[in-house]
Amino acid sequence: MVNNGVSYAREAVVHLRRADPVLARVIDAVGPIEIALRRERFQALSRAIIFQQLAGAAARTIYTRFVALFGGRRFPTPRQVLDAPPEELRRAGLSRQKSLYLKDLAAHVASGALNFQRFSRMDDEEIVADLTRVHGVGRWTAEMFLMFNLGRPDVLPVDDLGVRNAVRRLYRMRKMPDAKRLRALAGRWRPYRSAACWYLWRSGEIVLPDGAPPSPRGSPRRAQAERRAAARGRVVASECVVE
Repeated sequence: MVNNGVSYAREAVVHLRRADPVLARVIDAVGPIEIALRRERFQALSRAIIFQQLAGAAARTIYTRFVALFGGRRFPTPRQVLDAPPEELRRAGLSRQKSLYLKDLAAHVASGALNFQRFSRMDDEEIVADLTRVHGVGRWTAEMFLMFNLGRPDVLPVDDLGVRNAVRRLYRMRKMPDAKRLRALAGRWRPYRSAACWYLWRSGEIVLPDGAPPSPRGSPRRAQAERRAAARGRVVASECVVE
């Protein structure tokens, strides 16, 4: 079930406009924040595992086949995933490694070792540490879960390709920003770095009001390649935990 959106949207826009003139221009072009907050927990993380290192169409096909193994109407419970024979998971298109990852996630949830009810009492880093104990769930996946499933307002995924490409482009950096530089720049966005990242993902889809192109100067082929890279970052961010 999709909720209307994150609760911090209006305050985030006001803050980002005041704190960063570059983002203010992006906000003017993009418009209001449209982060659809999802309430799924086990399903979202399972989907993230299934989608890892796969093109969108192939991943969606495998995901659909996986759900169909259990009747196809509702997403399976952790117990159902644990009880599923490995050969059935393979027939759905899951690799042996991903099957093991899904079963490890299911075991953590079924045993209570991973308890989503506790998350409301935990800070972001505690949740990241809790989630990444599961095989197949890395820091980036945990950060997307924080942003799009828990609605946490101040997440900065420093390894996200779409965010890094957008920062380089919009702030006219000669080189791709590393984690340290990105964190320093993002200090002005606190406590709404999640919203800033959403606008950075969206920035590749617009031309700023002053006419500045959404790509760095250089050859058309290079600019097109970087737009595709940024788009891949946006697609991964949405497909892993939002849809």
